[in-house]
Amino acid sequence: MENYTAEEYALCSRFKNKRTKKRLVKEDFEKQLIQLRKLEVELWKKRQELPLVPLAVPYQKGWQRNFVLREDIARSSEYSFYKVLLEKINTVQFSSEKSFKKKKKRKRKHVYVEKLQTVQEFSESEWRSPKLALTEKEKTHFYKRERWCPNCKRYKIHYVFNEPWRYVFRIKPYMITHTKMVDAVLESEIQVLDNYITNLNLRYKINKLVHGSSYRYKYYQTENPRELNPIKNKSLHVLYQQYRDEMI
Repeated sequence: MENYTAEEYALCSRFKNKRTKKRLVKEDFEKQLIQLRKLEVELWKKRQELPLVPLAVPYQKGWQRNFVLREDIARSSEYSFYKVLLEKINTVQFSSEKSFKKKKKRKRKHVYVEKLQTVQEFSESEWRSPKLALTEKEKTHFYKRERWCPNCKRYKIHYVFNEPWRYVFRIKPYMITHTKMVDAVLESEIQVLDNYITNLNLRYKINKLVHGSSYRYKYYQTENPRELNPIKNKSLHVLYQQYRDEMI
């Protein structure tokens, strides 16, 4: 009988060598991380699907502004056409002030200017999309306009409504009448899972496995809680005072 080394015997037998064992352990750990992400997404969906509960006492939270038909247009024969069109291109803005003004810096001074709000405009891809809800007659009330895009550093085409004077602003209080139902058991499960991922610093590994890359957003804690420095951002005076208190 020939003499075999341990590696050669492992290759010929059903025993796994050291490299295979390490690979299987790593793959099993990655599968567990993927299951954690699936469980987390499932819990988030359950929280999102919770119904709304009416409030006993509704309260006002700022103001909302949208477009309505002008009075003379509402009395005209074209009322139905422009009303249907408005339902497709109407926009809504919210503000804490009834004046709908925002702070802007001009010539080293802060001034208040009115917020810009227009009816919905369509990009070139949206205009050509078959999902566009506009009819051929409604499309004739839009014109093509080129506008400089500072993000893309080029001119982009937009389709703009050519008769905005037919609509006027309507400002009304924004009332909160319902709130999201809170499930204490579900919130506890979400918090336990989030604490487990954060304390073991697994968020980066999970994102890299699921999405192929991971970005350390400020929302997530980038420093391992187990490696936090207890004297970080503390002055010498405070540390000395703590030392004296412990000695006493």
